[in-house]
Amino acid sequence: MSGSGLPSVTIRSESAERTRAVGRAIARRLRAGDVILLHGDLGAGKTTLTQGIGQGLLVNGAVQSPTFILVDEHGPAPGGLGLHHVDLYRLSGPGQLESLGFDEYLDPHGAVTVIEWPERAGDLLPETCLAVTIGHEGDVRLITLEGWGDPGSTRRWLEGILEAVEPEN
Repeated sequence: MSGSGLPSVTIRSESAERTRAVGRAIARRLRAGDVILLHGDLGAGKTTLTQGIGQGLLVNGAVQSPTFILVDEHGPAPGGLGLHHVDLYRLSGPGQLESLGFDEYLDPHGAVTVIEWPERAGDLLPETCLAVTIGHEGDVRLITLEGWGDPGSTRRWLEGILEAVEPEN
């Protein structure tokens, strides 16, 4: 359910490159301080989507899954935004987040935070965020975007997103 009253948006992806293109389109709507929650099964494409977000934000370095290090911070190239890529898969619950400095990633200055497996954070997530769920319909990924909290942020994230996604080659 959307916290803003706006409908969710679902985008179909038939390939990893299309999923990255969706990430680039999302990145064009992001501002410093935005938090994105990525939901989906193992292998759903969460890191692939985050790679596209990193490309769109113009971050330095390759975006890879931070499963074993928990957080990977990417600084921005000139004209870009930084990216904090957080993966909570290996955590058993919100009690382990304090030692991570998790609260700093919920209000990132000069950066965007993407959180994989956010359900492991319990009630520690921000009220305003972009929730992205990646599911499957056969070989096609269904990427559903839903804004929570502030209606203005939700509009910025969702309006025109379908038209902004680069067409698949």
